[in-house]
Amino acid sequence: MTSVVGKTISGLPLELSSFVGRRREVDEVRRLLATSRLVTLTGPGGVGKTRLALAAGAAMRRAFPDGVVLVELEQVRAPALVANAVSVAVGLREQAGHAPLELLVEYLSARRLLLVLDNSEHLVDAVAELTGVLLQRCRELRILATSREWLGIQGEVVMPVPPLSLPDLNRPIAEQDLARAEAVTLFGERAAAVRPGFTIGADNGVAVAEICRRLDGLPLAIELAAARVRALSETDILARLSNQLNLLSTHLRGTPARQQTLRSCIQWSHDLCSPQERLLWARLSVFAGGFELDAIEDVCTGDGLSVYDVLDTVASLVDKSILVGEQHGDVMRYRMLETIREFGAELLQQRGEHDDLRGRHRDWYLQLVERADADWVSSRQVGWFARLDREHANVQAAVDFCLTRPGELQPAMRMLVALFHFYWWGRGWAREGRLWLARVLDQPGPPSVVRAKALLTDGSLGTADGDFEVARQRLADARAIAATVADPSIEAFAHWVDGSFALYSGDLPTAITIFERGLAALPPGHDLPRRLDLLLSYSSASALIGDVDRANACYEESMRITEPAGECFHRSYALWTFGLFAMQQGETRRATELQRESIRLRREVRDLTGLGWSLESLAWTEAAVEPPERVATMLGAADRLWEVMGRPLRTYQHMYPLHEKCRRNAQERLGDKRFEAAFERGRAMTVDDAIAFALDEQPATAPPDETRDVLTRREWEIAELIAEGLTNRQIAARLVISVRTAETHAEHILVKLGFGSRTQVAVWVAQQRSDAEGPAPGEH
Repeated sequence: MTSVVGKTISGLPLELSSFVGRRREVDEVRRLLATSRLVTLTGPGGVGKTRLALAAGAAMRRAFPDGVVLVELEQVRAPALVANAVSVAVGLREQAGHAPLELLVEYLSARRLLLVLDNSEHLVDAVAELTGVLLQRCRELRILATSREWLGIQGEVVMPVPPLSLPDLNRPIAEQDLARAEAVTLFGERAAAVRPGFTIGADNGVAVAEICRRLDGLPLAIELAAARVRALSETDILARLSNQLNLLSTHLRGTPARQQTLRSCIQWSHDLCSPQERLLWARLSVFAGGFELDAIEDVCTGDGLSVYDVLDTVASLVDKSILVGEQHGDVMRYRMLETIREFGAELLQQRGEHDDLRGRHRDWYLQLVERADADWVSSRQVGWFARLDREHANVQAAVDFCLTRPGELQPAMRMLVALFHFYWWGRGWAREGRLWLARVLDQPGPPSVVRAKALLTDGSLGTADGDFEVARQRLADARAIAATVADPSIEAFAHWVDGSFALYSGDLPTAITIFERGLAALPPGHDLPRRLDLLLSYSSASALIGDVDRANACYEESMRITEPAGECFHRSYALWTFGLFAMQQGETRRATELQRESIRLRREVRDLTGLGWSLESLAWTEAAVEPPERVATMLGAADRLWEVMGRPLRTYQHMYPLHEKCRRNAQERLGDKRFEAAFERGRAMTVDDAIAFALDEQPATAPPDETRDVLTRREWEIAELIAEGLTNRQIAARLVISVRTAETHAEHILVKLGFGSRTQVAVWVAQQRSDAEGPAPGEH
C-alpha cells in the first residue's frame, strides 16, 4: 500500500499575479477532460499553457476528490527520472525493491485524480510512455499535459492554446472594446503593478492595443512590454517594437510564427539592457531552477563583470522582469522563465563561453556539497539541508555536465559521495542516487579513493533497497581498491556496509563483530559522520541482542559527538534508540522525553522516515499511561508516514511485535469503531499536525460533536455516501437527483464543516458514527 502525507493531495501553487481572461479556454479544458482522459495543451513558449492548466485544474478540484497535482518537469533532464518526478509530486517515497512506476500504478489505480504534467516537450517520449501506461492501468485517472509538442499516443486530445483576445484595430476602438480584449487587460494590470495609477483610456488605448497586436497577444511578451512603462511611455514602447520586432527572423526559419514573435520580444528586452546586464543574463543561463547571490558572484564574474557589480546588476534584471526574485526564509533566490533562460543560453553559446561557464558552475556546486559534507557535525546542518534542497536541480545539472564530458568522472563521484547523508539517506532519494552512481560506476576508470567511496555509497544504498547481489559486488570492488591504499575512512565504510548485510539478514552477532572492526579502524576524531553511522548500527544490533550496556555506551558516545556541536540528524536517532531502551526498562517518563526530543530534531531536518519511527515508539511508550484514543491517533499518523515512505512497518520484524501489541491493546480498550475513528484521524493529519499532536503543542484537529447538527437531513445522507467513496454522479444516481444538485450539496457540506476535501468528510462521518450513534439530525 502506498499513500501521501496530508489530508488531500493539493499540488497547485498559489498564483502571485492575477489570471486574466481565458474563461472560454478554461471551460473548454473542463469539457474535454469530462470526455477524454488525456488532454494536451500545445503552443509556443510564452503563450500561457502553464497558467491555463493551473486555472483549469483549480476550477476542477471538486471533480477530483483525490486531488489535482502539478508535476513540474522543466528541471527534469533525464528521461529515467520522469516517474520519480511524478511520484514526488503526489507525495510518494521510494520503496525498497519496487520501481517508481509500479508504486505510481498501485497508488493511482485506486484514486480519482488529475495529473497536470507541465513542460513536457523536452521529455516527450518518456512522458508519452509513462502516460500510456498510467492511463491503461489507472481507470479513474485524468491527465492534463502542457507541451510544445503533442505526445502522440492513442486517445490524446490536443488543444492548441491561442493568444489572448485582441481588439479589432480595423475599426475605431471604443472603451468597451478595450475592456473586452484580454491582451489589453493583461497589459493594463501588469503595467499598473509597476507604475501605480496606470490606466488605459482614450489617450493611450490605441497605442496599448497596437502593442498587444504587434506582440500577437502572447502573454509573456505582453508582460515584458508592460514592465517597461516604468521608464517608457506607451508610444515609446510601440516605436521600439516597430524597430525590433523581426530582428531574429533569419535565425528562426521553420519555426512557428508566434515563437518568432516571442523571441523578437525577448531580443527587444535584451537590447534595453546595459552591457553588464546582457552579460549576466547570458551567464545566468547555466543555472537550473533557481540560484542565489553567492553562486552568481562565483560562477558569473570576471571578464567584463566584477563581483562588486553583481548586486546592482541582479537588481536591475529583476526590475526589468528578466529575473524573478523569491524569498526563501531569510535568503533571496532568483530564477528565470525558461524561455528567457533558453535565450540567454543561445547568447552564451554565441560568446563562446558555454563550456567554460558550465565548468565553473560544476566547480561551484562541487565545492558547495563538499563544504556541506565536511560541516555535517555542526549546528549548521539544518541550514545545509535547506540549502541543498533548494539546489537539487543545480546539483543534478552539475553531475550531468560531468557525465557528458570526457575525463570528468572524478568530480561526479566526489559530488555523489558528498551527498550521501543529505540526499540519498537524509531525504530518502536513494533510487535517484543509485541511477547517478550506476552511470558513473558503469564507466571504466582507474582505481582511486573516491571511486572506492562511490562503490561503497552505492553498496550501502543497494543494501537498504534490498538489492543485495549488486551491493555485495560493489563492496567487493571497493575492497579491492582499499587493499591498495591506506585509508581508514574507506576501511570503516566497508565494514559498515558489510555489517549492514548481517544486520538486515538477522545475523546480529556477526553484525556486532563487523561494526566493532569498523569503529576500531577509525582514529579518534577522524571521519565523525562515518563513526556516527557505525555507532547507530552498532547500538541497534546490541539492543536487539539484549546487550543494553553496550547499546548505552554507543548512545553516550553519539551524544558526546553530536550534542556539543548542535548536530541534529544522528542525534535524533541516538535519542530515539535510547528512548526504546528506556521504555523496555519501564522508565516511561524518560522514554517519552527522549522520543519527543527526537521528534523535535527530526522536524528540523524533515526526516520523514525518522518521524515515522518516533511517532510509533512514542505511541508504544505512552500506551500504558495515556488515553487509548491518543495512542490510536498516533499509530494512525505513523501508519500514513510508513505508507508515504514505501516501507510498511511489518517489514521490520524486530519492531513489528511491539506495534502489534500496542495496537491490540488500544483496540481492546476502545472497541473496533472508536479505534478506527481515532486511527483514521491520525492518518488524515498532515506531517506538521502529527508532530504538533505528538508534542502536545495543539489538540488534534477534529470538528466538535455539535457540527453534526449543522447538516440538514439531506446533507447528512450525502455525507454518508461521500464516506462510502461515491462520486457526485454516483450520488445523484443513488438519490435520483441531478448531478448539479449533488455537487451543490457536497460543496455546502465542505463549507459548513470547514473542510477542504471529501476525505476529511469521510473521516468526520466515521467519527460521528462511533461517538454519536443516535438517529440522523432533523431538518433545519
